[in-house]
Amino acid sequence: MNNIKTQRLKDTETQRLKGLKTQEHGITLRLYDFMTLRHFTCCLIVLLSCCLLSGCGIYSFSGASIPAEAKTVSVQYFPNNAPLVNPMLSNILTNSLNDMFVNQTTLQSVAQNGDLALEGEITGYSTSPIAITGNQTAAMNRLTITVNVRFTNRYDESKNFEQNFSQYQDYPSGDDLSSVQDVLVEEIVNNLCEDIFNKAVVNW
Repeated sequence: MNNIKTQRLKDTETQRLKGLKTQEHGITLRLYDFMTLRHFTCCLIVLLSCCLLSGCGIYSFSGASIPAEAKTVSVQYFPNNAPLVNPMLSNILTNSLNDMFVNQTTLQSVAQNGDLALEGEITGYSTSPIAITGNQTAAMNRLTITVNVRFTNRYDESKNFEQNFSQYQDYPSGDDLSSVQDVLVEEIVNNLCEDIFNKAVVNW
């Protein structure tokens, strides 16, 4: 009887050990599957990154799509040819446009002949009354700035264009333009630069 009990105990222990080995094997397989999936995911991310950088162009966080060969951008000085001249507008527009391309892409700014090149002139700077009240006086005035832009993409001529861009800001007619001009110009120029940037490299 003792031999039978001993044998049964041995059989039970053997089965328990087999069960533990089976569990360990299952855990090992799951761990292997996890590591394999992780490795595959990393490889997929690397491949997609290479595709975006080399095959499809360089993508920035702004959504800009730029040919991989393009490394530089040049923004020529925008002269002010508007009938009404703001003496600071040319510098503000030129510098703001250059900063937008440098800050939102990987392109480096050069003085001229960039892989992407922008030039043009300010053609309009005017204020006009809007929102006429009942006594035929203007409740609001509108400051409008218009810019003619020529864009050249050395590596993709289909993106080249020449186009007029206009933006405006309204202000109370009781305010003198000289007192609000700086704030209005800053807003208008920011909007103009976004429009030009989107047309050149985002294609919105």
